[in-house]
Amino acid sequence: MKFLLHAIFIILIALVTFFGLGPVLFADGVLKERLWTAAIVVVIYFILGFLYRKSFQWVNRK
Repeated sequence: MKFLLHAIFIILIALVTFFGLGPVLFADGVLKERLWTAAIVVVIYFILGFLYRKSFQWVNRK
């Protein structure tokens, strides 16, 4: 179960990195748009980190 949980979160973080940071670093849009995208990506990283921690606390209780 823990292996599957690790794999799921690794894939999710890789997808957020690819599709989130790619547009921030390589987009040709205005700076304001890039900063908003970066802020949203950071929020998604925090949410994933919180869910990662909570899911392992839940798995370790069982």
